[in-house]
Amino acid sequence: MHSALLRSLHSLPLKIPKPLPLPLPLPLSKRQLHFQARCSSSNSEELEPGARGMELFSGLVGERVEELLRREENKALIEGLDEASRRVEKAREELESVRKQRDEALKAREYMRQLESQQAEIEESQKELLEAKIMMEEAQKSLSSTFNAKTTGETSNNLERVESIKAAVISSTVGTLASLPISLSQATDFSELILRSSVVLISCALFGVTFRYAVRRDINNIQLKTGTAGAFGFVKGLAGLEVANALELSTDGLISSSVAAAISVTQNVFIFLFAAIALDFCFKMRFLSPFPIRD
Repeated sequence: MHSALLRSLHSLPLKIPKPLPLPLPLPLSKRQLHFQARCSSSNSEELEPGARGMELFSGLVGERVEELLRREENKALIEGLDEASRRVEKAREELESVRKQRDEALKAREYMRQLESQQAEIEESQKELLEAKIMMEEAQKSLSSTFNAKTTGETSNNLERVESIKAAVISSTVGTLASLPISLSQATDFSELILRSSVVLISCALFGVTFRYAVRRDINNIQLKTGTAGAFGFVKGLAGLEVANALELSTDGLISSSVAAAISVTQNVFIFLFAAIALDFCFKMRFLSPFPIRD
């Protein structure tokens, strides 16, 4: 601190005023006399009169300042100056620290803004991925339901066909057995018996399939079941009579044709009634499923 004060004093521009009438000078100390003699002896040849005066004045001022600084009453002032200097230095350091913290806070704020922007982009991407996943799941469900419906429909159709084949087999078997006494009484040879039995077999097979689709699940409806058997019996009986005999317009011919038609219709109704009874029994025993099949 002393050296700093000395340097500041040396750096001040000094102007030597014009000599004024002064009182008698105070007696100089031995140190001042020695310093004055040394300065005058060393620089008397090199310095000009103005420069020698300046040097002498600066030396006297420096010596005076040092003496003032060494005094006890000025120590408190010096310590206060030192403390103020330290506080200034500390304040400068704190200001620099605050500036650094401000810069770091700005950088952190910019970094957080970038993170928020990236987070928003990530959330948008996740939302799009979720929507795509939902769409894929819906498409898979749609495809699965379509495939299942198709498979179920095909399976149901296959089961319906199987049940219809079973109904045809039951109806044709029972109807053919029921028609054997009639066929044996009317057939003249074995080939005619085979022909009559084949016609009955085919007719009863068609009747079994039709009976299942006509009755459906109304298996307790007696009128529907007997009506279906009677309709098949009438159609087959009248068709067989038309093929066998030509209609005559005479009275005897009409009577004989009517009797033959009644016998043929009765025989066929009898055959189809037996087939209907067999099918109804299979429905009730759950050996055969009505249409449509239930799960």
